[in-house]
Amino acid sequence: MDIKGSNPALITPFQNGSVDEDGFKKFVEWQITEGSHGLVPCGTTGESPTMSSCRAPARRRPVHRGVGRVPVIAGTGSNNTAEALDLTQHAKDAGADACLIVTPYYNKPNQEGLYRHFEALNEVGLPIFIYNIPPRSVIDMTPETMGRLSKLKNVVGVKDATAKLERVSMQRMTCGKDFIQLSGEDGTALAHMAHGGRGCISVTANVAPKLCSEFQEACLAGDFGKALEIQDRLMPLHVALFVEPSPGPVKYAASKVLGLNPDTRLPLAPVTDETRAQVDDALRHAGLLN
Repeated sequence: MDIKGSNPALITPFQNGSVDEDGFKKFVEWQITEGSHGLVPCGTTGESPTMSSCRAPARRRPVHRGVGRVPVIAGTGSNNTAEALDLTQHAKDAGADACLIVTPYYNKPNQEGLYRHFEALNEVGLPIFIYNIPPRSVIDMTPETMGRLSKLKNVVGVKDATAKLERVSMQRMTCGKDFIQLSGEDGTALAHMAHGGRGCISVTANVAPKLCSEFQEACLAGDFGKALEIQDRLMPLHVALFVEPSPGPVKYAASKVLGLNPDTRLPLAPVTDETRAQVDDALRHAGLLN
């Protein structure tokens, strides 16, 4: 398993309230053709909170897309350990290369609770990327707890969305240099890579997969001058895609670039006209929209 580079946190296109299967298939094909190094379906950018166990078939089918062609990291997290175990087993059965498991939100477990949650999921036998995103989950896994977890056979890496750049170096100290650290925050991915990161699970790559792939390849080659040039093109887009709750802005951007339906599921509302204008400007700045 060689997971690195640009791995888009895939949006889930909807049509009349249901998953747009044909649209998603075409979207995945485009991502692979444009050079994405891996795919991350059913994460929070894919609106996984609205694809709960009552919608399990719709949540599981996207995992199949791309399997065997590029590494697939399936979002299987839940704040219910039993549900996360079930989703992780189904991802393994579907052929996913790894899973992305968010720290349990709302419950606010302490560090020992976090350890035991991931210790239980380790038993499924699918490589695990911890998803540490304090702004959404409220809790923050410490480098020390991550270091404990890294000693388990199937805990192989982290998607770090703390935007605390020193974490990469701190986690290298506690987890070792072979632990795969992926940025979960597009705007700081350049610095994350310079600190020893191996790639990014990216929102922007949904609409700029080629540029994000080229950016990551430059970083991995140590060509940070080229990476900075691409960063300058993409930075307004990194910002614009989060002026309202994600994935509203990126689904709107995908509607402009790819013609996908921009609909989100409640409780997310359609983005405002002001957000649409800012996203349009950022797409033009990146050279993605005439």
